[in-house]
Amino acid sequence: MKIKNLYRYSLLIIVLFNLFSEISMAQDIRPIRDNVGFCWTPTEINLLVKYLSSHSIPGKNFTSKNLVAAISPHDDYLYAGKIYYPLYKLIKTKEVVIFGVTHGTVRQAMNDPKNVLIFDDYKYWHGPFGNVNISPLREIIKSKLDKNNIMVSDKAQDIEHSIEALIPFLQYYNRDIKITPIMVTQMPFEKMENMSNELAKIISDYIKDNNLKLGKDIFFLISTDADHYGKDFDNIPFGEDMKSHEEATNNDRRIAKETFNGMLTKSKIKNLTKELWGTPKDNPPSPVWCGKFSVPFGLLATNKIIKSVSNKELNGKLFAYSDSWTEGIIPIKHTNLGTTAPFSLKHWCGWLSAGFYLK
Repeated sequence: MKIKNLYRYSLLIIVLFNLFSEISMAQDIRPIRDNVGFCWTPTEINLLVKYLSSHSIPGKNFTSKNLVAAISPHDDYLYAGKIYYPLYKLIKTKEVVIFGVTHGTVRQAMNDPKNVLIFDDYKYWHGPFGNVNISPLREIIKSKLDKNNIMVSDKAQDIEHSIEALIPFLQYYNRDIKITPIMVTQMPFEKMENMSNELAKIISDYIKDNNLKLGKDIFFLISTDADHYGKDFDNIPFGEDMKSHEEATNNDRRIAKETFNGMLTKSKIKNLTKELWGTPKDNPPSPVWCGKFSVPFGLLATNKIIKSVSNKELNGKLFAYSDSWTEGIIPIKHTNLGTTAPFSLKHWCGWLSAGFYLK
């Protein structure tokens, strides 16, 4: 009888241990924010990439040689998949630093933090092919960056989707990818200059200390969507018809081409803030980009890192631009993918992808 009871107690202990281990492991993994717009299983991402590989944007032949940084959309895959694809198929790296947006939902929930970079404490993030490891770089940054310039909040990262959107594509092409997720909050250009100097020094030292090769061992990604057009965004400077759509998308393309094509300079980045930090009522109208802080900060920091590590310049190329009204919904079946917002001439979102090469 005692042996049977001992056996039962042993089984109970094993069950409880496994249960607590699973709970502990779950607490170590950042939960998925958007399980509708993005792919979280191998089947889904495989089907999507298969479709995109045969429906790619024509006439766009870019190389992975010397590609070290990029700008990526983060909208629903069924909308923006064709804009993601020409970029991610070129990224071959072991780890990536991701500069993400701090969207309005996060600002509202977190009392609108400003002048800081937001980090998390999770050990892993979800990916379609298993958990994604966090690079040791994240903890190095958290320990060395001025404490007045950082905020550590799992809650903030839980609410934000602009970084997780990039992970399924990254992991598809790099199965053992490691990430350093960084959310960028609102800050003036002078603050960006000072904070990017500090961050660039930390990351440059990490690269040099570990003999990492730019583009192969470490890569830099900046997350943004382009113009959010419509009354919902308080943004209808051109009207709400086809001609208005053409004018608004042409404005987006102009800004992207002027900033991201050719040699990346501080003056280009500063001019970008002037383009993005105004209002739709300005002349020319400022488009409503959600990455109006992540893009200039990410470019400043990346440019400084590249110069410190390689003593080279960055030369940019706009890969692709489109919008939800133009593209509609990608017609793939047998997935749980969906869309998280409507599209029409009265409500659409633009996106772009751009790459930056060592020059």
